[in-house]
Formats: sequence, structure tokens, C-alpha cells
Amino acid sequence: MQTLESARASYRVRSVRWGFYWALWCAVLWGAWYVPGTAVWYEAPFVELGSASQGDFLLAAAVITALSSLAILFFLFVWIGVLEKWGEYARTFRQIRISKWYYLGAIFGGPCALFGSYLAIGYVGPVFAAIAALMYPVVGATLARFWYYEKMSARAVIGIIVILIGGASIYAPGLLSEFSNPEGGAWLGYLGGVMAAVGWGVEGAIAGRALDVSDPDVGITLRFTGEAFYWIFLILPAIAIFSDADVIGLILAAFNFSAMVWILLAGVSFAFCYVAWYKSFPLIGVGRGQAIAALYGVFAVIFLSIFTLSLPEWHFLIGLTLTVLGGFIMFTEKTEMLEVIRSSNLAVSAEV
Repeated sequence: MQTLESARASYRVRSVRWGFYWALWCAVLWGAWYVPGTAVWYEAPFVELGSASQGDFLLAAAVITALSSLAILFFLFVWIGVLEKWGEYARTFRQIRISKWYYLGAIFGGPCALFGSYLAIGYVGPVFAAIAALMYPVVGATLARFWYYEKMSARAVIGIIVILIGGASIYAPGLLSEFSNPEGGAWLGYLGGVMAAVGWGVEGAIAGRALDVSDPDVGITLRFTGEAFYWIFLILPAIAIFSDADVIGLILAAFNFSAMVWILLAGVSFAFCYVAWYKSFPLIGVGRGQAIAALYGVFAVIFLSIFTLSLPEWHFLIGLTLTVLGGFIMFTEKTEMLEVIRSSNLAVSAEV
């Protein structure tokens, strides 16, 4: 007969294993997202604005991000409908002390991270955008450590450091080139990479607060409910009111077959990437979940190389090699070290 202690140990092992599975699945889908996320820039009306002034480029990135958030929300609504979680969605929506964390995370994950990533793709390129954001695990792990005292083993910290070195190594050649030609405007792309890294790192730490006491599938749907609201009712109207940009005209022009196919493909890949990401946090912790999901950089380069029939530059390959090594260090950590441990004086479930 199985003892209580052995049952708990078995449950912990299964939870950790599934946490890694979800994080790895997130990495695969996240990497796949860069293909449609790049292709949409080559479709009308965005292809013309991508080579226009910085103001037009920023407007194009904002509209792409807004439409993408709506596509993601659509697929998440389908997801929770299939799971029959509409009742749980409504209940969590009304619990402001819980849902407020998802709405706050949406600010960092959407107008900061997703928008920044589209900037990086458009101005510098998809490979740079994919690997530039690899610094996001250190942001999330640091906030998780100091905000709600999530402990990290020495091996996990080493893995994160190696991943960060790999991600940071891609900045040097591009930044040196940009400093030699500051009028080129590519600094917006590098800024977008930093926005993506900071935004996704902060979002993960914020989401960790609410995921302790709410369902991940419902939580991610609330997070994109908040982002869609910000774009459609706040950000885009503000752009239309306080500038002479033809926001409505650009949105209507974007509703053509080619552009919408890529936006929908980006939406479905990112929707279920986010589902897997949020599911991994309660099982293996924010720091480890983000670090393993950071392997998306590898999958992004693989998918982009297949799609474009070209290999990335050498410094990107060095960064990817270090990223794989850092992820392997974390993935091979002993199972008994992977249980998420938080300070006993932090009653998250009571104070969320």
C-alpha cells in the first residue's frame, strides 16, 4: 500500500514533469509564431508602412499588435468553450482581487512585450527579435525571487545565466553597427527587443500571483481580454484623437485575405503558446518556466530557416548554442530540487 509521503513524492514528480512538458510545448509554438509574425509585415497595407517614416511604422506595429490580440482572444474563447470553463471565466472576471493581476500583466505582455517584438521584427529582423527577448527569464526570476520569495537552486541560476549570455551575445554586432549609423532608425528595433524581454519577464512574475488561486486557462483568457480592451478602447482611439494618423483606414485596409491569414495563424500559435506558458508556472515556478520556454529561440530559428531557406548569421548561432546549453542545464536538474518553495510568511492565496 502506498504511503502518504510516497504519494506526495509521486505527485510532485508528475507535476514537475508536466511543468517541463508545458514549457517545452510553449517554446515550440512560440518559435512557430515568428513565421506568421514576420510574414504579415510583407503584406498590404503594412509592407508600404514598414519602409515609410517612423511614425507610420509605429502605427503599423500598433495595428498589427491590436489585431493579433483580438485573434489570440478569439482562439482562447474557443479553448475555454471546449473545456466548458465559461462559468469559471465569469466567476474569475468578477473577482477583481484576482483578475486585476491579469489586467496588469496584460499591460506588460501586450503594449510592451508583443508590440516591442513586432517592432524588432519589422526594423531589425525576426531572428534578432526571437533571440533578443531571451533575456526575459532573468527579469521574471528576479521579480519572483524578491516579490514572492520563490527560491531557485544553484543549478537553475547557472542555467539562467548561460541562457542570458547566449541572448545578450546577439546584441553586440547589431549595436556596434547601429552606433556607426545612428540615422538608420534601427534603434527602434533594438528598443523593441528590450521591451519584449522586460515585458514578458514582468508579466510572468505578475501572473504568478494570480495563478496560485485561479485556473491557468481562464487566467490567460482574462489577460488577453484586458489587452484587447487596452488596444481597441484606449490606445488606438488615443492615437486617432491625438495624431493625424488614419487609424480606421489602416485597420479596414488590413482586412484583406493575405494579411488576415497571417494574423490568424499568429493568433492561434500564440494563443496556445500562452496557454502552455501559464500552465507551467504553478508546476515548476516562474523562473524555471520562463527559462525552459526561452528555448523558443531555437525553434524560431529552425522554423524561419525552413521558411526562408537561409541560415542566420554566426553570432546568432553562438547565442542559440548557449541558449540550448542553459536550457539543458536546467532540464537535467534533479527532480527533488524542482519543487516550488515559497516563503511561509507569504500567504499568496489569502492576499491576492
